[in-house]
Formats: sequence, C-alpha cells, structure tokens
Amino acid sequence: MSLLDHSLGSLARDIPGATRVFHQYRLDFCCGGQTLLRDALAERGLNAAELLARLEALPAHQAGECNWAEADTDALIDHILARYHDVHREQLVELLRLARRVEAVHGDSPDCPNGLADHLDAMRQELESHMQKEEQILFPMLRRGLFDPARGPITVMRMEHDDHGQALARLLELTDNLTLPAEACATWEALYTGLEELHTDLMQHIHLENNILFQPSPRQEVHHG
Repeated sequence: MSLLDHSLGSLARDIPGATRVFHQYRLDFCCGGQTLLRDALAERGLNAAELLARLEALPAHQAGECNWAEADTDALIDHILARYHDVHREQLVELLRLARRVEAVHGDSPDCPNGLADHLDAMRQELESHMQKEEQILFPMLRRGLFDPARGPITVMRMEHDDHGQALARLLELTDNLTLPAEACATWEALYTGLEELHTDLMQHIHLENNILFQPSPRQEVHHG
C-alpha cells in the first residue's frame, strides 16, 4: 500500500521523524490524524512526490528519539505529564505576558495581532481544565489497565483535542501564520518563536494521546488493581 493511502496519524506513529516533516507542511496529524495523506495533500494543494520523498528519506531510527508506540502505559503517561502538561503551563503564562506587551506597545500597527492575548488566555484556561481531567480521572484509569471503562472519558478528551486544534488554527490566523512584520521588536520576535514552539508541542502532545495512548493495545492491559 502506498504511503498516500495511510492516515496521517498512523504515519506519524510508525515513521520516526515524520512529525517534523508534517509540521513543516502544516499537516494536521493530531486532530486530523484519521485523514489519508493523499486527501490531506490534495486539500492543501501540496506536491505529493516531494513530501513522499522526504518521508522515504527518513532513517529507520532517529538518534535520541523514543518510539512511544512501543512504550508501556506508565512510561508514556509520565512522558506526557513532564514533557507537555508541565511545559504548556509554563509556555502559556509567558506567551500571554509577551502578547499583552506587544499589543500594548504596537496595538495601532495594522500588523499587530490584536486579540491574541485574549485568545491565549482562553487557550490557557481550556488546556488547564483539560489537563486536570486527564491527570485526575483518565490517566489513573489507564495506569490501572481500565481501558474499556475509560472509553467515555477518552471520547470527551478527543472532542476537546479537536477544540484545541481549532484554537491553534485561530492562533495562526491572528498572527498571519506566525509571519513577523519588518517593524517587529525583540519582544514580538520572542512571542512568535514561543508560539511556534507551543504549536509544535501541542500537536505532538495530542498526537501521542490520540494516535498512541488512546488506541487499544496490549499496553493498556499491563496493570490491574
């Protein structure tokens, strides 16, 4: 089967380094993980041969990268908590501070991302609520191997992930796809650099949950009681 006939989520899960390629092409492999690569490329008007060549050129193993599809549930959850939950909390506080400063100083500029700070504040609140539900309800169930009883909470988390994906799309709209204007100051540059990092991290975070942690596998049956 051609790679074009695989879903974005399965390619992101099975090909080490594929997520970096997808980020570069702005392909949604997390919330849109069920979309076939062929359809995603057609929708964006992207060159299929070029992207396929990039994927096929990736080495079988990326140095320093863990294959989380092969990790046990506890290890994957621990990674998500430390690498994403804790990091998002720090990221959004600082990005909100930077966005308010940029809007206060450059609000009269037509290039200023007015409304970005309020959007980031809403994202922060939604993400905090979402992460607390995972930390207090869903993750403890998965650690205990209770995958079937967790299907309801998983469905809710997937729906909220879709909301996070829409929030990321709105973030790109507000910032002209994170394009810095010529008059951008150092604070503005720091803001957009941080927003790019948040965008990348949140997509990877959702991918690990939607396409690996939330998928039934022997991994979910390791712990009982």
